[in-house]
Amino acid sequence: MSPLEITLTDLFLYGTLRYEPLLSLVLGRPFETLNGAAATLPDHAVHWAKDEAFPFIVSKPGAKATGLLLRDLSRDDLDSLNYYEGGFAYDLVRKTVQTETGPCEADVYVPQDDRWALGDLWSLQDWAARWGQMTLHAAQEVMTRRDRFSAGDIQPLLPFFRARAWAQELAAEGAPQTVRSQMSARDVTITKERPGFDGFFRLKAFEATHKRFDGGQSNVLQRETFMSFDVTLVLPYDPVNDQVLLVEQLRLGTFNRGDPAPWVLEPIAGLVDAGEDPKQAGIREAQEEAGLDLAELITMPKVYASPGYSTEFFHCYLALCDLTGRGQGQGGLAEENEDIRSHVLSFDHAMRLVDSGEVNVAPLAMMLLWLYRQRSTLRAKTGTIS
Repeated sequence: MSPLEITLTDLFLYGTLRYEPLLSLVLGRPFETLNGAAATLPDHAVHWAKDEAFPFIVSKPGAKATGLLLRDLSRDDLDSLNYYEGGFAYDLVRKTVQTETGPCEADVYVPQDDRWALGDLWSLQDWAARWGQMTLHAAQEVMTRRDRFSAGDIQPLLPFFRARAWAQELAAEGAPQTVRSQMSARDVTITKERPGFDGFFRLKAFEATHKRFDGGQSNVLQRETFMSFDVTLVLPYDPVNDQVLLVEQLRLGTFNRGDPAPWVLEPIAGLVDAGEDPKQAGIREAQEEAGLDLAELITMPKVYASPGYSTEFFHCYLALCDLTGRGQGQGGLAEENEDIRSHVLSFDHAMRLVDSGEVNVAPLAMMLLWLYRQRSTLRAKTGTIS
């Protein structure tokens, strides 16, 4: 490589790439190997992108943006940084920054357009506390796709990368181990990772060994895991009218299995966005899918969908609401290509659908059976039954 190819530019970082673990991950080398120094950009300020998990820089007379100046970046370094930042729709613009030794010309990542509304002033410390770990997981997904996806292809996938990362943080809550053994994740060892699939969905291929119940060690297992998301499920119930609301939509899993009737009945459901409380996700989805304004959700079981091969996890809730006058309805977001029909049925009718097999989606059957156990108590609290 010639000297002209080695040194390309100096770069001023003002946002999330100042987080040392993230910068090291994107560049693929330790932070200590970088030629970096503190710097500021006069007449600029760094703000949160409103309702987003990242900042951007704006012109602001009299303000001063604090940052990190990286000197003598190689082409490989800059290509890595451009790929990562390209997913966020930034361009490089030349600016004059201030250092301890005087002014210096450096490139700065600035937004390509006015796509984000201006939020509050941004703090690296506040961002790292809430979003740091999630961003590391998401950035790992971004960089592993570098050889197969363009930065433009990555941009629409970023919310899903962050949601998958958030699922890992929610998983840390765990569940009681009163009957189960006291073995933990530390008793499982990944011995090798094999090529999997990284697209909108992710399939992780690996080899693993684990501690056995008899105290020994298992043979090496070759497995694949579908790396999915956390999902909130909501079953609306009217205790006064003793009615439930179910939604119906096409599911391509049933279609690809060969089911002649791939439209299924389900509870209201939706992805838990990165950083979002699962209950808030349920309230949001109820409005989007069925036009319901919910104030309170009752926690139902939290369960894995199919733990043998998928990380998908369900946060299930019962929503007490008034379903008076509701019958069939249309819902869903057009921008998400959702075509959803809602049905308001008596509870007894819904249970007959469980018995007949027309309710053939396990989470809905489970939630209706849970409600069967709680129904009398819930109706008694409303004064419907004594």
